[in-house]
Amino acid sequence: MKRWARFSTFCLVPFCLLVVFPASAQRKTQSADAVVLHGKIYTLNAKQPWAEALAIRGDRIVAVGSDIDIANLQSKDTKVIDAKGRLVLPGFTDCHIHFIDGSFSLGRVNLEGAKDAADIQQRLREYGARHSGSDWVLGRGWNYAMFPTSLPDKKYLDEVFPNRPAFLEGYDGHTYWANSKALALAHITKDTPNPPNGIIVRDPKTGEATGALKEAAQSLVAAVIPKPTRGEKLAALRTGIHWANENGLARVHSAGGDFEEFDLYDELLRHGDLTLRFYISYFQNPPELRPQDISVIEDARKKYSGDWLSAGAVKFMVDGVIESHTASMLEPYSDDPSLQGKLFWDPDKYKSAIAELDKRNLQLFTHAIGDHGIRTALDAYENAQKLHHTSLHRPRIEHIESVSAADISRFGKLAVIASMQPLHSYPDDDTLDVWARNIGPDRASRAWVWKSIAKEGGQVAFGSDWPVVTLNPFKGLQTAVTRQTSEGLPKNGFIPSQRLSVAEAIRGYTLGAAFAGFREKTEGSLEPGKLADLIILSQNLFEVDSHKIDQTKVLTTVVGGRVVFQSQP
Repeated sequence: MKRWARFSTFCLVPFCLLVVFPASAQRKTQSADAVVLHGKIYTLNAKQPWAEALAIRGDRIVAVGSDIDIANLQSKDTKVIDAKGRLVLPGFTDCHIHFIDGSFSLGRVNLEGAKDAADIQQRLREYGARHSGSDWVLGRGWNYAMFPTSLPDKKYLDEVFPNRPAFLEGYDGHTYWANSKALALAHITKDTPNPPNGIIVRDPKTGEATGALKEAAQSLVAAVIPKPTRGEKLAALRTGIHWANENGLARVHSAGGDFEEFDLYDELLRHGDLTLRFYISYFQNPPELRPQDISVIEDARKKYSGDWLSAGAVKFMVDGVIESHTASMLEPYSDDPSLQGKLFWDPDKYKSAIAELDKRNLQLFTHAIGDHGIRTALDAYENAQKLHHTSLHRPRIEHIESVSAADISRFGKLAVIASMQPLHSYPDDDTLDVWARNIGPDRASRAWVWKSIAKEGGQVAFGSDWPVVTLNPFKGLQTAVTRQTSEGLPKNGFIPSQRLSVAEAIRGYTLGAAFAGFREKTEGSLEPGKLADLIILSQNLFEVDSHKIDQTKVLTTVVGGRVVFQSQP
């Protein structure tokens, strides 16, 4: 037992248990295909939280224990992965992602981190110099704090691209920015009416479009952008999948944009190129659920039900975002009392659609950010449970940025999963000077309250919403633990009562995420019988300064027993 003395400080329970293999049984046991040795393995198995080594046969873990235990399962053909004392975790799951959109964003203009409009223009000039021509300039990542009025104006783009169409998505995916050329190609004039659930922002004096397009208004421009070819989509997906594996992801839950591309993911799977597991939801557009929607959803569920590709979830979106005043609030916005946001769905039609799909045992995701949107979703889920006398379908609410105090306990009572994105709460200027200003201090005090939801019995699962923010989970982990920027601001933290421990934050991306997708029996922890999805990290998250968690690099990613990413020495 001397070998285990040095691991005792890592146990999160009073004592650690080992899986012990009698020597006689080991000799009769088939050898492992691969073993991980010399690790600090945090298993998330409450009965055996820490281990040194594990063994893999096929795509499953067959044993977890000490180096000596696992070495006995080796043969000359066993692949040995030496963790070299590094932290080993279950492969991460991103519970909310838009994967093909994120994959395309890797090759477009990136405006994340720009200081202001001038900085954006400089980035655009540099992009234009590298990518000359007359085709569309596409990109994303600007935020509301970069502009004096919290919204962009076409004039900044026109100065850089007077004759080339440019269309840039805001970081949150709810407001877009077009230049004059793009607006002209989309035939948007001062006489163009707002589309349903969309707003063409206009100059108050002239009525002309300013270039800012809120919510569904972006579709007017998107409709005239040339569509990528199948080959371009596949190339983008391969790049995105590699990027996800490099950041430690083994599975993602798609919350929109990927259902229509199921055949592309299937092609990658058939050719052995799929190294990331996908749970893909159908995006249900308002104003109502139609028979053809149900048919498409059911067909996909029958066709895709494996460990690599699966359907069976439906995504709704009941409101927008707080920064642009499109999130639906119970009371008017603090900075502009004439605005309160509105629901994208008629409440009765939404409740009816939820009940119908719940009856079919489909999992439901609902984007709800404002307190009224969140209450609307909870009410619909509660109604479905009363109708069908079950709370076992694990409905989810996505985002949950500002919730009414009265609704926090309902997540646990109704068994509704809180699917949240920690990096969205990163307390930068956009969050503190725009988001918090718009709803005022009382509602801002209930910002991203994952700790409170968990204390009241709710299940919490984490993701990124990539490409809204990076899919790098370590940046989200750090934010969940510190509630501060990398520089340690605000000094006392942004709603510090919501800070999580490192173990709690990791659970949100592993076992909690597996539960959110009905996979906790086969994924989310490192124990015999579960899929061999694991990562080896450059630093021990339990030991480093919490403000340096985002500096973590993935050294090795294993998915289904196969090394799918290995860092270069």
